[in-house]
Amino acid sequence: MSDFGILSLLPPLVAIILAIWTKRVILALFAGVWIGGVMTSGWNPISGTTQTLDWIVKNAIDDWNVKILLFDFLIGAGVGLIYKSGGAFAIGRALANRVRSSRGASIMGWILGVLIFFDDYTNTIIVGNTMRPITDRTRVSREMLAYIDDSTAAPVAGLAIVSTWIGYEVGLIGDAFKDLNVSYGAYVAWMHSVPFRFYSILAILLVLIVAATHRHYGPMLKAEMRARTEGKVLRDGARPLMTTEVDLGMPKEGGSVHIFIWPILTLIFVTLYGMWYTGGGSKTYATDGIMGVLGNSDSALALLWGSFAMVVVAFFLVLLTKQMNIEEAEDAIIKGMKQMVIANTILLLAWSIKSATDAVGTAPYIVDIAKSAGVTGGVVPLIVFLVAMFISFTTGTSWGTFSIMMPIAIPLAYGVTGYVGPEVFAAIGAVFAGGIFGDHCSPISDTTIMSSMFSGSDHIDHVTTQIPYAVTASTVGLVLYLLFAIGIRSWGILLPVGIILLVGAWYVLTEWYGKKYGIPHGKVPIYVVEE
Repeated sequence: MSDFGILSLLPPLVAIILAIWTKRVILALFAGVWIGGVMTSGWNPISGTTQTLDWIVKNAIDDWNVKILLFDFLIGAGVGLIYKSGGAFAIGRALANRVRSSRGASIMGWILGVLIFFDDYTNTIIVGNTMRPITDRTRVSREMLAYIDDSTAAPVAGLAIVSTWIGYEVGLIGDAFKDLNVSYGAYVAWMHSVPFRFYSILAILLVLIVAATHRHYGPMLKAEMRARTEGKVLRDGARPLMTTEVDLGMPKEGGSVHIFIWPILTLIFVTLYGMWYTGGGSKTYATDGIMGVLGNSDSALALLWGSFAMVVVAFFLVLLTKQMNIEEAEDAIIKGMKQMVIANTILLLAWSIKSATDAVGTAPYIVDIAKSAGVTGGVVPLIVFLVAMFISFTTGTSWGTFSIMMPIAIPLAYGVTGYVGPEVFAAIGAVFAGGIFGDHCSPISDTTIMSSMFSGSDHIDHVTTQIPYAVTASTVGLVLYLLFAIGIRSWGILLPVGIILLVGAWYVLTEWYGKKYGIPHGKVPIYVVEE
């Protein structure tokens, strides 16, 4: 890794600026990777191109990555079968009597997102695919669905007591304590850090608020108004990552809810079993508990098993019910996989830009700046949160941010206080909250991409409509860390204050944007499906 100083920010900034400016995320990501390759090759464009291709190839054959790519193709195949057979529309019809309004659909998406707490990838898949026909029917914009999907994925999984995240999170805390020779329970410290993860908690609450009130601001207000008044769940010219309707055509009539329910349940249960099995099962559970099992599990392999099982069950169901013949089913599988080509290309380039940022030293440069400003214990969480936000947004990875920041945040907080207390817990919470901010709203984050993918949203539209909400929650989080820095150490005081500030900010913004766009109070009408 070379010392490029401030120039180390160039690859992620090029990718993000080009993605927002050109609305061509593949071109933008490749440009970011290429800039990194040129920098590490002595600014030689030919050698830089060779290095760029080398990073892409290495990421394509990485064990974890290739499982995720295959998993995406299989999910596409399963979605293709379920959609073409009419199963997705059947579940929409079955829920029609219960969910008949845009408000009901939005709230139901939030509830489902909170219930699927055990894995962020599985969350985006199930919420997006389950809710898309329902939100389309009730005129909820694809941008809003993607926002609901994204905001109940990483923020929820990161807080869950049992999830694919907690083993990794607790492990990082334990390693930091071990290096400091601190005999304090890592899991206990994790539990104490949860109330200090202000961004994650506020982001989840904000989704519920806007879903229930239908009061929006920023680009989302226009998107929701368009969907409600014009019936266009996508803007004209939008390029959704999953073009199901275009690729597969109209679904067959007479679809059964069973063709939707059983493949989805198979995906969930086989994935959970896969995590249990690859994590060591009962043997690991006997010594380390469920956290040990999840921490040792190969979640990518488990997801691959689950998606394959989903396709198998869906395939046999459509044949047994005679909803499709073998030729039609095979065609749906292939076309379903085709839907994932663009999305997988983006994922591959997102991983590759992480290689580029590692090579030019983006994250260490940011961390060194933060460490150089001598701080007190109360200020540590604020600085950690800001740095983690920036790293995760520019690199698009939460787990990578965790691995960079946790070995610095805990020693820094412990070193200036001399004990494991609120300062250490808040610093831990700030690492996770800041990392999830980037995972939540960076255009080059895998879960942001997958939320666009499975919600059928234009990716840049999803990013631009979601960012104002993410910034609102993160700004309130910053205020709470500022209050922590000046001496308010109790989360029991800080969280209620944060909720009040969040509601106040939401109210002011909806009023202001409502006046700006001529939509009173920023409130879009509630659409009710007619009989």
